[in-house]
Amino acid sequence: MYRLYAWKLTGSLATEAALAEAGAAFEIVPVNIHDGEQHTEAFGRINPRRQLPALRLPDGSVMTEGAAMLLHIADAFPEARLAPPPGSPARAQHDRWLLFMAVNVYEGELRKLGPQRYCDDPACAESVKSAAFAYVERHYRLLDDAIGEGPYLFGTDFTVFDIYVWMLAQWMDAGWLARSCPKVKRLADTVAARPKVAPVHAYHFG
Repeated sequence: MYRLYAWKLTGSLATEAALAEAGAAFEIVPVNIHDGEQHTEAFGRINPRRQLPALRLPDGSVMTEGAAMLLHIADAFPEARLAPPPGSPARAQHDRWLLFMAVNVYEGELRKLGPQRYCDDPACAESVKSAAFAYVERHYRLLDDAIGEGPYLFGTDFTVFDIYVWMLAQWMDAGWLARSCPKVKRLADTVAARPKVAPVHAYHFG
């Protein structure tokens, strides 16, 4: 059984949805970030970065980094068809866009949320935050241009990439997405309505 170290509204929710879509047996281990449980020595032994999510695999090993977890789940449950076949041109594009969102948009969201952590001078925090908003929006527009007829990145083929975008899109202003990136908004809304994702969505965002 998988053990997902998680908390509501954190980056763990994409992994939670992917495990549900894969039909994996898993349990959630709550790590209360409001009480600082991620900074304890006990959790530090699970993830030295003291950051959610963390995922204990059935063999007892632990992995971190949400995007990597999604790729692992897709490959561990091939019958769920949550990513194109490894080594295929479609998989290359899938992984490209997944990492594009992870290193640009997810990181940009962290700068929006905690700009003071990205500068030595507290007076610079608002500037960091403002720049992060522009940076994230630019990358959403690039993704929107790359999405075709949809509703997903690969047309009607649903992947863990779409789960990741669904999660990230919840942290954006819905009105801005609808106006500026309608294909991204459509993708996120379609994922949210999937039978196995809908309960996760309702718990975190309902």
